[in-house]
Amino acid sequence: MTVFLRLTLSSALLAAGLTGATGSTAGSTETAGTAGAAEAVRAAAGSAGAARAAQAAPGSQPSCSSPYRIDKTLPNGARWQLCWEMRTIEGLTLTDVTYTPDGGEPTGVLRSTALAQIHVPYDSGEPRFHDIGTIGDDAIALKSADCPGGERRSQFVCVTTRARGHGYMKSDGEGVSTSVQGTDLVVFAAFQLGWYTYLVEWAFGDDGAITPRIGATGSLSGFTTTPGYGWPIGVGSTKFEESHNHNVFWRLDFDIEGSRGDVVEQYDFAGSGTSKRKLVKTVFDEETKAVNGRMRWWRVVDSGVRNADRHPVSWEINNLASAEYRGPADEAFTRADLYVTDYRACERLASTNPTPGCGKSLDRYVADGKRLTDPVVWVNVGFHHVARDEDADPMPTHWQGFRITPRDVTAKNPS
Repeated sequence: MTVFLRLTLSSALLAAGLTGATGSTAGSTETAGTAGAAEAVRAAAGSAGAARAAQAAPGSQPSCSSPYRIDKTLPNGARWQLCWEMRTIEGLTLTDVTYTPDGGEPTGVLRSTALAQIHVPYDSGEPRFHDIGTIGDDAIALKSADCPGGERRSQFVCVTTRARGHGYMKSDGEGVSTSVQGTDLVVFAAFQLGWYTYLVEWAFGDDGAITPRIGATGSLSGFTTTPGYGWPIGVGSTKFEESHNHNVFWRLDFDIEGSRGDVVEQYDFAGSGTSKRKLVKTVFDEETKAVNGRMRWWRVVDSGVRNADRHPVSWEINNLASAEYRGPADEAFTRADLYVTDYRACERLASTNPTPGCGKSLDRYVADGKRLTDPVVWVNVGFHHVARDEDADPMPTHWQGFRITPRDVTAKNPS
């Protein structure tokens, strides 16, 4: 976790003008020189409308060049294309994410995605960290062992593939079965923030799914407390390591074949305690927030983009693995598990947002209830860390994240 001094320096840096992790200082552009720099350029310009009008046409390929371009065809023929950059504020950021199923057409999915905050409040009430502010400056140079079977890009980013288990298995009922093993494209970086090492990755499946997640490893903080707020660590019961939350936020700027036509919907299934379950759809017309429900999920859909069955293409978000932390009044941004805002270039972080003249946290972003024309989705996943003896140095990695699943992107199993 970062210290308060780092947050102060971060705010001063941003007020003075942003500097990229690679040393680029072109105005307020803070990228590693990729085509994804358009995101930061338009932040400086402050005109979302003009920037959106100038963006690449639907279905076009990512415009960045090597080493920032990732273009990988997986064994089943699925292809992922995207750009990466290392931003001072958000760290590893992915842009222009495009998915092409085997034999299908390229489909734009995300204009950009990045971490938006790692909020770490301790159970006794103090301390309460906001770890993202200058995370790009804390990237760790990766060794070859950190990127098994892959390649390191500019030392700090790993691009590799890994098996994800069975894509499917099917028996014909007569003892003959067929099966396929799935594969993920993985984009990964690591950051040292105080005691913790954060492993930040996105996995892009050959089935079209996207899994953003973050792993916390490194060392315990060493904050000791009373039994009511911690767990005994070490010999005897004299040292109680303080329990705490890791509340991680991601910002996802979905652009399904361009920024126009995207709509966010919520799905619930009424009828708990009965033999029937009725689907209930809620369309988000205005900026809003939502909390998890036991059978609740969301999707971003573009009715103007259809698959071969003529069904609208969409991407489903499931966030049921969260610890669902809820903080006090001055942490109102923690009181929802999903936020939907209209695109504003200045809204970059879920809390302690550094951009002058912009809201400071998610709860402020949605307060005006602005009508949604170009929705951005923010996902909050919490993990409550109660230390154990096994966490003694080096601490094993604990992962938290969520899944984005294609819904009607193809007309049949793409595997």
